[in-house]
Amino acid sequence: MLKRILKLFSTDVAVDLGTANTAIYVAKRGVVLQQPTVVAIRQSYDSGGRHIAAVGQDAKDMLGRTPMGLNAIRPLKDGVIADLEMTEVLLQYFLRQANIKTRVKTNMRILVSVPAKATLLEYRAVKEAVDGAGANEIRLIQQAMAAAIGAGLPIDQACGSMVVNIGAGTTEIGVISLLGTVYSDSLRIAGDTLNERIATYIRRQYGCLIGEATAEHIKQELGMALVLAEDENQDMEVRGRQLAAGVPTAIKVTAKEISAVLQDPLNTIINAIKNALEDMPAELSGDIAERGIVLTGGGAKLRHLDKLLSQEVGLPMIIADDAESCVIRGMGKALAFLDNIAYDSLFLH
Repeated sequence: MLKRILKLFSTDVAVDLGTANTAIYVAKRGVVLQQPTVVAIRQSYDSGGRHIAAVGQDAKDMLGRTPMGLNAIRPLKDGVIADLEMTEVLLQYFLRQANIKTRVKTNMRILVSVPAKATLLEYRAVKEAVDGAGANEIRLIQQAMAAAIGAGLPIDQACGSMVVNIGAGTTEIGVISLLGTVYSDSLRIAGDTLNERIATYIRRQYGCLIGEATAEHIKQELGMALVLAEDENQDMEVRGRQLAAGVPTAIKVTAKEISAVLQDPLNTIINAIKNALEDMPAELSGDIAERGIVLTGGGAKLRHLDKLLSQEVGLPMIIADDAESCVIRGMGKALAFLDNIAYDSLFLH
């Protein structure tokens, strides 16, 4: 009876703790926060400690622009926690921003998304960070499962549903049937990898140093998986620092160049999708051949990606509605199943 009363007054929260962005969903309220996963730290030389200067969008605006003693960092790398202390700080700040009390630990359950191939140590780091933010009960769900739920796939039916979630730190591939994961894979190649390839190419080809934000902007403006005839003449001016002289410079890059740079990481994703199709049961392969593969995550917005994947894999590719928020929306729906034993297989234990 006491347990039922506590549940009645509990707050159920879903946290999509992403490499680039963090989203929070509160039961009965919906998505209440979406902010960059960035913390700005001021180093104290007197005490040797670290002090928080900014979190979220304010901190992201500082990336690559901070003076000495101030550093903007991303506490997650490749989908997993790289700085536990700063992740706890970031979560506490975001939960407060979402008007969720973090000091009382008896009335909050948090559901967190994790990559499929995270290690036990990485799972433990996630739980420690969320526990430090004030949760009394922590549940985990794979990102691909959450993305499938958010995309509206029939995960409870006896048919195969395949989702490819391309985030900033990882690409998650999942095949789901009857509320369970039949196949899952996780690649630490995703949006951040594409940004790094662009920055590396411009440095080597033009001797021009650009920052992470500029590389991201180039990807958004010129990045495409396939260069179609109408895209061949697209180009843009890029400003950076000339390595040889150390002075600001401007160069012009074309869509054709940037597309060529992206092909290697995209081929890795294509090969992973092919491996998934080879390893799954034949009956499920037939279902997916008929229904297609659903693309979710911010990386699904790369222009003509669906065309390239369809061309290389030989199956229809469907970009989910509001692909970038599929994971957090799916987690929000999954909150309703936390106490339902029939849906227990959705969660990791």
